[in-house]
Amino acid sequence: MHSNDAIDHRLTDLEIKASFNEDLLDQLNQVVIRQQQQIDALLREVAQLRQQIPDAGSGVFSRAGDDLPPHY
Repeated sequence: MHSNDAIDHRLTDLEIKASFNEDLLDQLNQVVIRQQQQIDALLREVAQLRQQIPDAGSGVFSRAGDDLPPHY
């Protein structure tokens, strides 16, 4: 009967570990979902910012010193 007790104890330990692993997996899944939502929001924001840039498709960026000051 000693071996049955040992087997029961090992089985109980495995069930506890499996339960903790399921909880951890659920928590990590929620983190991934939240990060994907943040990525989606950032992509939308970048798209909106690109629409606000004049000549966004030209690929030419001016330096601050290239433009004439307003008093000229």
